[in-house]
Amino acid sequence: MKRASPPNFDQGAFKRALSQFATGVTVITTRAPTGELIGITASSFNSVSLTPPLVLWSLATRSASMPVFQMNSHYVINVLAASQLGLCQRFATLKGDRFEGVSHAAGDSGMPVLDGSLAWFECHNRSRYEEGDHVIFVGEVERCGVHPDAAELAPLVFQSGLFHGLKAL
Repeated sequence: MKRASPPNFDQGAFKRALSQFATGVTVITTRAPTGELIGITASSFNSVSLTPPLVLWSLATRSASMPVFQMNSHYVINVLAASQLGLCQRFATLKGDRFEGVSHAAGDSGMPVLDGSLAWFECHNRSRYEEGDHVIFVGEVERCGVHPDAAELAPLVFQSGLFHGLKAL
């Protein structure tokens, strides 16, 4: 098999091109063995398969949360609404207890489901693949749910370095 040619662009050009692809925004949540709740903002969420129900997301290998997500059996992917921009920013930047004052409930696996999310997917940590500077997590969805007013709520979207609320055309 022929190998890939070396890139003809720099990292900045690659990042600018990638930023043109609009993505939804999620918060991935789990629980450390100590009981501490862990959550991170991620826009790398995607569906993989309907049968079995599989989804994926990725996490930078240098992330402080990596050891917990790699060893845990479960996590929850919470899809954010535009009105949850504050949660997105909190789980992306806040040091310390990111869950302080955040309304949530434990899913069947004990992992936190954020109140108000457009949708949530409670996943078994099925497999992990190291690629480049990230680990790709494939989750087998055991339970999922949709906000009762999802049709009226705008999703939180990230594109060109900015957050947007998306309305149907």
